[in-house]
Amino acid sequence: MTGSRAEQREDRHPAPPDGGRTESPLLPVATPARTRRAVAELLRPRGPLVLAAFTVMVGSTALGLLVQPLLGRIVDLAADRGAADAVTTAAALLVAVAVAQGVTTGFGLSLISRLGESTLALLRERFVERALALPLERVERAGAGDLTARVTADVSLIAEAVRNALPELARSLLTIVLTLGAMALLDWRFLLAALLAVPVQAATARWYVARAVPLYAEQRVAGSAQQQQLLDTIGGSSTIRAFRLEREHTERVTERSWSLVDLTMRGVRLVLGFYSRLHIAEYIGLAAVLITGYWLVRQGSASIGTATAAALYFHSLFGPVNAALALLDDAQSATAGLARLVGVTDQPPPPKPQPPVETHGIGVTVRGLSHAYRTGHPVLHDIDLAIRPGERVALVGASGAGKTTLARIVAGIQPPTSGTVLVGGSPPAEPGSAAGSRTVALITQEVHVFAGPLADDLRLAAPDATDDELRTALDRVDALGWAQALPDGLDTVVGEGGHRLSGAQTQALALARLILADPPLVILDEATAEAGSAGARALEKAVARAVDGRTALIVAHRLSQAALADRVVVMEAGRVVESGAHDRLRAAGGRYAALWEAWSDTRT
Repeated sequence: MTGSRAEQREDRHPAPPDGGRTESPLLPVATPARTRRAVAELLRPRGPLVLAAFTVMVGSTALGLLVQPLLGRIVDLAADRGAADAVTTAAALLVAVAVAQGVTTGFGLSLISRLGESTLALLRERFVERALALPLERVERAGAGDLTARVTADVSLIAEAVRNALPELARSLLTIVLTLGAMALLDWRFLLAALLAVPVQAATARWYVARAVPLYAEQRVAGSAQQQQLLDTIGGSSTIRAFRLEREHTERVTERSWSLVDLTMRGVRLVLGFYSRLHIAEYIGLAAVLITGYWLVRQGSASIGTATAAALYFHSLFGPVNAALALLDDAQSATAGLARLVGVTDQPPPPKPQPPVETHGIGVTVRGLSHAYRTGHPVLHDIDLAIRPGERVALVGASGAGKTTLARIVAGIQPPTSGTVLVGGSPPAEPGSAAGSRTVALITQEVHVFAGPLADDLRLAAPDATDDELRTALDRVDALGWAQALPDGLDTVVGEGGHRLSGAQTQALALARLILADPPLVILDEATAEAGSAGARALEKAVARAVDGRTALIVAHRLSQAALADRVVVMEAGRVVESGAHDRLRAAGGRYAALWEAWSDTRT
């Protein structure tokens, strides 16, 4: 008679019509300019640390630039048959420079790492805060894969860049700038010769960035799509096997996986072309410096040692230049991931806590409510419904009747296309928001058990609850017995890696949280659908105790729940077709009576 997940899928994701909505369902992605501003905002409070890291790295790099002149000095001493003591002094200075540079480089890199890690930690905190505040309808439309990819793959990319690419890039850029300055001090013509490589390097960088930015952004989207498909396929494996859809879903996974492989191979070919062009620039620059040195020595404008130092300076640029340009690969990939994180962190912050509302006496008024997930395909039509304070109303109807959609709109998860919904005289606030968490609690058949002690899981609903209050809530839903029978009682670790709870126990846990949260309005969306028949009867009794004294809207999976409600509302094709008490509707011989008879026949 009614479906559980099937109806929810049908309600939330009807087939899109031709010419329907075209905007991406994925969560937003920040523009490059906004991403840069976000990084600046994160770094601004850490100004002293930025300055300290920059100063130490400049000093370390400047110390390293003394190596080439000292080597040139040794060459001149050898060419002029200088004193052995002078050569020994120069060699000792080389050792001192190496030690000093090693110490200062290590300290500078540690400062940069501290800067990067603290900034990344703040970014993570903002991301989690905003992600938890996102409207559930928005997250569901984007799919779990998109949000999961951002919080896993994208964060990992950025973390890797912060720990490895950022320190190396900072050191490489400083080395390049100061080395070019040192070449100019030797002779400005050496600098001009070295700069002949710059046009090739700049063209290479421009060529690479123009192709890498869209490619890596496309890779991130393809990765999200692949992850979403894997989640759907594995999560729905039992249904897939039941309908023998293995081949179709395997083909979908294969298609999205190969799409990602193709994008990855395009990236590999791009990197190979990038390095080939860099090698050409190196040979051009080194040849120009060597020719310039030869000419200056012939002219008597420079010594052999000076020309040697210039050549060594340019040769020492190979590593930093290649590293800096090669790090564009990591930088572009990390930037694409960063833009996806900033796209979420830029979402409006959660509202500030509102003054507590009255815990009793909340009614619901629905007037002229219509809703369509896609234009031209309405799932609700002109619904009028009033729920009195403290009244328990059961929604019943066939799969696709619109029960779940109506419940979600009343809960504040889904904004209606038209019409008004008032909860206690005000528009509904989404569960989990500052206002919504005090007014409405929504329990579905999918309840998450958080990893940790059972007592901590219960205290998610009431952080200040005492152990006695936890036991009272569990006892009220007939869960105290099995909870105390756990290996460590309320201190037993449940959830991932801990004690596994059954479906009925998980739902009882959700009902105990409901009692602890004590909201005036409760919405139950087929909350007993996952339990077996025996478990469902026990849960139905627990539900009755949990909602006692509260206004309740119950999407009934079993009509036994409807029989216990104060009023039954029958929906069909998105409309309310009957409303009244259980006995009156059975006697009326209408749609509800037919549903009850069909349901009763399946139980005999």
